[in-house]
Amino acid sequence: MAKRLARVRTLVLLAVVAWGATLLAGEALAQGVRVGYVDLQRVLVRSAAGVAARDQLQKDMAALQKDLNAKAEEVEKLKEEMDKKGALLSVTARKDKQDALERKLRDLQRLKDDSERELAKKEQELRNKFLADIVGLVERVGKQRGYHIIVEKREAGVLYGNAEADLTDEIIKVFDQEAGKGKK
Repeated sequence: MAKRLARVRTLVLLAVVAWGATLLAGEALAQGVRVGYVDLQRVLVRSAAGVAARDQLQKDMAALQKDLNAKAEEVEKLKEEMDKKGALLSVTARKDKQDALERKLRDLQRLKDDSERELAKKEQELRNKFLADIVGLVERVGKQRGYHIIVEKREAGVLYGNAEADLTDEIIKVFDQEAGKGKK
């Protein structure tokens, strides 16, 4: 219920933003105001920093998956041992093995849940850093080029935009240049 309510709030907010952006764009054009847009998803996918962040996440995910696979193998071996030797074990030994198996299964599930949370947290941190960097950059480029408003293409619901108003490629270029300077 809470997720549904949050989703409805988000949709309402997006509708209000889109409506406001549409009104502002219409008024802006009538008054000679420059309006541009940026596709942040495309910046994330095509910029060097976005690619590096995605690669880092994939490496982290692979490392966590390796740990999960190792634990799953341990559980599988214990299951096989129980299947093969379970009938030969005493009642207490079988109970001990069963308890150990259940403990390993719980540990495996806990590790899986923790790994998913950790990856989600890292992804959110990378996304927030990325967005903070991009917002400052978009603001600077907008001021330099004389734009009065720059909207995010998807969030503002831009259904059509003249290619001259699309600043995405320029933002990617400047973002990559600045990222390159920061590494040197």
